[in-house]
Amino acid sequence: MVLKGRWHKAAAALLGMALLVGGISCAQEEAAEGTPQSQIRGQIVIDGSSTVFPLSEAVADEFDKRYPGVKVLVGISGTGGGFKKFCQGETDISDASRPITEKEIEACKQKGIEFIELPVAFDALSVVVHPQNNWVTCITVEELRKMWEPAAQGVITRWNQVRPDWPDRPLRLYGAGTDSGTFDYFTEAIMGKEDASRGDYTASEDDNVLVQGVAGDVNSLGYFGLAYYLANKDRLKVLAIDGGQGCVEPSFETVNNGRYKPLSRPLFIYVNAEAAKRPEVQAFVRFYLANIGTLAPDVGYVPLPNKAYELAMLRWEQGKTGTLFHGVEPGLRVEDVLQREQ
Repeated sequence: MVLKGRWHKAAAALLGMALLVGGISCAQEEAAEGTPQSQIRGQIVIDGSSTVFPLSEAVADEFDKRYPGVKVLVGISGTGGGFKKFCQGETDISDASRPITEKEIEACKQKGIEFIELPVAFDALSVVVHPQNNWVTCITVEELRKMWEPAAQGVITRWNQVRPDWPDRPLRLYGAGTDSGTFDYFTEAIMGKEDASRGDYTASEDDNVLVQGVAGDVNSLGYFGLAYYLANKDRLKVLAIDGGQGCVEPSFETVNNGRYKPLSRPLFIYVNAEAAKRPEVQAFVRFYLANIGTLAPDVGYVPLPNKAYELAMLRWEQGKTGTLFHGVEPGLRVEDVLQREQ
């Protein structure tokens, strides 16, 4: 079972509550857009992170019920692949599981593309094994580094090489491809340097492929976003992570209280500033920010604090371009970063 389409039933029932919490009624949306809802037409092209994909598709599904004249296409190219398309002007919105990089900023600049950066939710990277793995329930950051660092390539190939009391069995790894923001974040969090990873593992920008791989291999270990684990709990076993303060499993609670370190992170959408002038894009982004706090838990993600959504909406309404999150140290509160420009 893949994640796509799994959340749709509950989302509609929660829609009214989401609009109330977001403080934006139908009438307010129409007045703000300057175009009656029934007259909004067009197409919105979104691509990028497979981690953010479930969020954007959940929003798109609910948006379609309110704005049937707008077609929203959501693709998966990985964060890096999505930014390549975005900075070529091929997409209106780019899903990203990490902030835009200096190289990507320059690529957009060369094409004259400005963007509005908006955080939308939290994710917890989850380290998983096959359910029949009975020798590990918690793994340290140091052990993950020993498995995944570049020096491990062709050298660390068996479980007992990582921890002597683990079995003498082959170690097969599954992880994000190099175009994925998940890859960038995982390598920086575990190795201390972005892109520092062994290359001899099964890689994909599509997390469903990684789920299939780990679920079918008792000697495997892999990593991807929490939502993909939650959608496949019957086929996978999640590991607690010891970042130096004891073993902690990924969950809504441990992400919110800051205990799940160092593998929790904010997720983003980047909106092309020129596309943002179109009524259908304006309506969609307002709808996204007003509803994602309620839809996020339904698809396995942790909502941002209400204050963060208020500041993100203000940034959108003010049309503030550029990045606030590039180069920001992990662990800073999202609302504190957004507050800097107010």
